[in-house]
Parts: sequence; structure tokens; C-alpha cells
Amino acid sequence: MRKIVIANWKMNPQSQKEAEVLFRAIVKSKNSKKIDVVICPPVLYIEKLNKISSKMVLGAQNIFYEKKGPFTGEISAGMLKDIGVEYIIIGHSERRSLGETNLDVNKKIKTALSCGLKPVVCVGEIERDENHKYFNIIKNQIEECLGGLSKSMLSKIIIAYEPVWALSTTLGHKDATSLDSCEMSIFIKKIISDKFGLKIIMPRIIYGGSVDDKNCADFLINGGVSGVLVGGASLNADKFLKIINIAGIK
Repeated sequence: MRKIVIANWKMNPQSQKEAEVLFRAIVKSKNSKKIDVVICPPVLYIEKLNKISSKMVLGAQNIFYEKKGPFTGEISAGMLKDIGVEYIIIGHSERRSLGETNLDVNKKIKTALSCGLKPVVCVGEIERDENHKYFNIIKNQIEECLGGLSKSMLSKIIIAYEPVWALSTTLGHKDATSLDSCEMSIFIKKIISDKFGLKIIMPRIIYGGSVDDKNCADFLINGGVSGVLVGGASLNADKFLKIINIAGIK
């Protein structure tokens, strides 16, 4: 399966100029054609970055689940599609911490697909307990977030496993291992197979959670995933390009 590297810039950089410098550095030095690379900057920068290079695929970090109407401050899937967005991150833990539910995620996935966007659906437990209840958390997230979708829609979705306890921004965080990733990748595939049957095209499953140029090879080789979702390391052009190059040969 073709690998994918997705950069989530979050609420960075702090100016259009800085975003352009970072984007140009990545575009200029990216030389791997064997993988998919997606940059998800703040929405304000997307249109200008798309004009700099139409060869780099762009994504966004959030959408609203309604297509239009009296929803002050929200951005629709159609608006993002119109300015060149192809992928959309949905259900990130930082959005969930603000109150986003599995039902919200489910509605956003359906809206994104109906508008021709490719959802990157984030799932992940806050902590790993000794009784292994975190498996039920992931099961519930997958089943509710993918509820009501047809089998044909699955191939257009990416599942990003991003354990909250492994994020560098989490207090007392611990480093996840490729074994953690592989275990969850197998479990996610089982949940999807049980829900939709065996005769399906499985969504690509990727790993996110403090991914950098030092650990990405291990996750790509031993983590049971076909890509990575990169946060902080994607704001450093040199580090992100190393990740891209590593993914291109693994």
C-alpha cells in the first residue's frame, strides 16, 4: 500500500510569510514520488500556499458538518474544496478535548466525503490502563465515527491512531513504541472487518503521536501502518524532509 506522510501545522506558524518560507523549503527539496505528502496548515494560509505550488497536496485541520447556513465562525467542506483542499483532519484529540464527540466526527466524515474531501479520522485513548479498557475506547470511537458509512466509502478514509498519552503536549507523556502501534493497527482492522465484513478495501491506517525523524522508520517498518501524521516535527523543514525521505524507502 502506498505510504502517506501528513503534516499537521496546528496553529503555526504565526505569519503568512513564515508559512510561505516553510512551505517553499519543503516543496523545493521534496524529491520522493513514491509516497503521498499532505500539508495541513492553518486555513488562512491555504489559498496562498496553493498558488505557490499546485504540486503539493493540501489539507485542512477541521470543518463544520453543515454545508452552509447561519453558523458563525465555521468553515464548510465546500469552501475548503474550493480553495484547493483535498484532505481534512477530523476528530483530532485537541478538538475532542474542546468537546467534539464521536457523533460530531461521524457527521463531519459524511459531509467531507459528500464534498469530495478525504477524511483523516483521528482515534486514540487518553491513557493505557492495566485492565486494557482502552481497547473498548478505540472500539467505540471506530464504530461510532464510521457509523452509517457504506463499504465503498472506507477506501476513501484514513484512520490515524494517535494515543493522547504519547503526545509531547500531554503532561507526563510517555513514548509510544512501534509495538503499541502494531497492536492497535491489528485491532482497528478487526473492528472494521467485524463491522463491514471481509470483502472491503481497508482504510489506510497511519500513526501519529510525537513522530519525528528519529522514530518514524521504526513505526513505518514495525508499526503496522502505512504512514505517519506529523505534528511539531513538520514545522522544521529539515526534519520533515528527512521523514519524507525515510518513508520513501521503507
